[in-house]
Amino acid sequence: MVKRTGPTNLELKNLIKSLKKLSAKENVNIWKRISKDLERPTRQRRKVNIYKINKHIKEGETAIIPGKVLSLGELNKKVTVAAYQFSDAARNKIEKAISIQGLMKSNPKGKKVRIIG
Repeated sequence: MVKRTGPTNLELKNLIKSLKKLSAKENVNIWKRISKDLERPTRQRRKVNIYKINKHIKEGETAIIPGKVLSLGELNKKVTVAAYQFSDAARNKIEKAISIQGLMKSNPKGKKVRIIG
């Protein structure tokens, strides 16, 4: 049986560690959940198209994707999208696309944040 090692990307390891610290500090479980999702293997991480974000998010909320955002569809609502990765075409279609680190700094309590995917 192979021992599970987790991600080897140093940037991703640091992000997971900081998510866990913020979760403990602010007592908010959403950051712990995102860190668990990012620890999964690359092939099991979420891949979400823009039309799915548009379908499941409300006006004024923040969508967080612990994986990659792809460019299929249109975004009609004024929302913020935070993700680990964006495709180039998806980043061009989204008005306010930020990284998960940026969301952690701007909204440490995780208010009005919805996990998509």
